[in-house]
Amino acid sequence: MLFKPDTKDNAKEGTAKKSRGRGFVMTLITLAILGGLGYLGWTVMHQQPQQQGNGRNQQRPDLPVPVLAATPKVQDVPVYLDGVGAIRALNTVTVRSQVDGKLIAVKFTEGQDVKKGDVLGEIDPALYQATYDQAVAKKAQDEAQLANQRIDLTRYEQLAASNAGSKQQADTQRAAVAQTEALVKADQASIDNAAATLSYTKIVAPLSGRAGLRQVDQGNIIHASDTTGLVVITQLQPIAVWFSLPQQQIMRVNAAAAKGALAVDVFGNDGVTVIDTGKLTGIDNQVDQTTGTLKLKAEFPNANYQLWPGQFVNVRLKVETLPQALVVPTSAVQRGPIGTFSYVIGEDNFVSAKAVTVTQQNEHDAVIASGLTAHDKVVTTGFANLSDGSKVIIGRDEQTPSADLAPRKRTRAPDGQKKDGQGKDGEHRAKRSSSEGDQKGQTGPAPGPGAQPSGPGAKQP
Repeated sequence: MLFKPDTKDNAKEGTAKKSRGRGFVMTLITLAILGGLGYLGWTVMHQQPQQQGNGRNQQRPDLPVPVLAATPKVQDVPVYLDGVGAIRALNTVTVRSQVDGKLIAVKFTEGQDVKKGDVLGEIDPALYQATYDQAVAKKAQDEAQLANQRIDLTRYEQLAASNAGSKQQADTQRAAVAQTEALVKADQASIDNAAATLSYTKIVAPLSGRAGLRQVDQGNIIHASDTTGLVVITQLQPIAVWFSLPQQQIMRVNAAAAKGALAVDVFGNDGVTVIDTGKLTGIDNQVDQTTGTLKLKAEFPNANYQLWPGQFVNVRLKVETLPQALVVPTSAVQRGPIGTFSYVIGEDNFVSAKAVTVTQQNEHDAVIASGLTAHDKVVTTGFANLSDGSKVIIGRDEQTPSADLAPRKRTRAPDGQKKDGQGKDGEHRAKRSSSEGDQKGQTGPAPGPGAQPSGPGAKQP
């Protein structure tokens, strides 16, 4: 049995297939449109900052670049070697007693400047004075005996000359006189020893310097074997500085020292100001293997006591002087991919980059070995928009921009119109509220004694 296909079902299936095809096409079209819009937005967002940056950074080629310039100078330039050192006293002495006894007086003030030979303390001299007096008396006794023996010797010599006396007796008397003379000399030595011991009861300063803190108080028994001593004296004028230099500079320092005395400068706490200048007095005979440095010693007058023992300082040693060197400001030397160069201003104020060789430089000056002449004019400030072949306009030194120490107060908003509009709206609102308050007369402050009443029911005077 044959069945006739249902036309309605076939129509529905065809309609469904067509709708699915149309939906798929519409989806592809929608995705393509969204992708295009996204790509367009991404391109606009990335190009806009670049255009803004290029607008700010690019400068019109027909406008000159403002710069500052300087002319190289020809002058003698000193060559320094920098180092770090410590200040040490030229001499330090611990003052000790040379005899035992009771300390009866202390004659110095802690921190006082003392001179060589000043009495710092006294020990009870009674015992040592007695020993000295005993030695003096013994010498006087022996001298009296010697005088008597010399008289007897004279008599015996006269008798022996006239054969009235024995020559043997004269010779014996002569030997006795010589013996007594030697005894008198021994007595004098005993006196000198007693006098020296007596002088040690006064403790004196062995050198000039600054006295430290007192180690022993008055009334104590002190001994010559004490290790602490009475006080420590430190010599501050002159004073020494020990500093180190790298071992690579040994030959340079030795060669310079062979020509004469080398000057050494000491910097203050700011690292810039030279507070004292001295001379190199010694070079160590070996390199410290732990640090690879060589120790050197310099001596300074220290007239105003700027230097103090134990203080760490920065020093510089002058090893030579470059005669008639070409010097430019350090800011004129720029560094590029192939080395150092400088912008030289030529005819019609057009600049050209020239390679230069720098011998040495510091914070302010740079010594040029080659690449520039004394007649060139180099750029020192204004490199931001400068390139090889640019035209420049040279300003004056007083036009150098200075940095603000603190940010300035902003008086206007970035969008001036909005700021002004807001200000005007604020004024209108303030006027409107004040007028409404006057009309209502309810929210304003209480009127003063002399104020006139206002309102519809107020009476006029």
